[in-house]
Amino acid sequence: MTYELYYWPSIQGRGEFVRLALEEAGADYVDVARESKKGMAAMEPLMEKGEHPPFAPPFLKDGDIIIGQTAAILFYLGGKHGLAPKNEAGRLWTHQIQLTIADFVAEAHDTHHPIASGLYYEDQKKEAARRAEDFRDNRVPKFFSWFETILKGNPAGSKHLVGAKITYADLSLFQIVAGLSYAFPKLTKRALRKYPHIAALHDAVAKRPRIEAYLKSPRRIAFNEDGIFRHYPELDA
Repeated sequence: MTYELYYWPSIQGRGEFVRLALEEAGADYVDVARESKKGMAAMEPLMEKGEHPPFAPPFLKDGDIIIGQTAAILFYLGGKHGLAPKNEAGRLWTHQIQLTIADFVAEAHDTHHPIASGLYYEDQKKEAARRAEDFRDNRVPKFFSWFETILKGNPAGSKHLVGAKITYADLSLFQIVAGLSYAFPKLTKRALRKYPHIAALHDAVAKRPRIEAYLKSPRRIAFNEDGIFRHYPELDA
């Protein structure tokens, strides 16, 4: 059965973490707002009705099942498509890493919208500058150090975060690096020299056949200043 992915049609955002997993799995899916005649009109009814309405996009429909929240969607797909270990401890560890990535994503977003998402960036530039400085100096090193430690300490080898095979956590860390490379190119270039295992993972994921094909296809939305990762040169240093 074909999955239905519901997310905004013009940004990568949190939906991109799901797209990467679906692409790596070779799963059949429809990016509804972009590809279907239903478009955006199909999203709101699913969020307003039903026993388990999702709070916000992205959410995934698999038959009668609707899953919201990026980490929960990936937990579901990981079990169905071999993108997570089969043992419970491995599945939970992968999920823990993904939840930490979700925290990282939120902090990246808040560099340009530290006061409120409903305000324009121009309405909070002074606060954004202070938030971005702390993000660059403290938060990125803290998160990257943790990921680097996991990669170096993986008993199965440093090519993956969990075990000896690719998981959705690897795909998500790739997306973090890609997003930061767009939003904070100077910062990310310096950081990747300090965290070579993260850099190697990013490069390896980009070369995986299905991911490489996806990145070159029109299905991959370009980074832009409407998404989570936005490039404002004054916030980079």
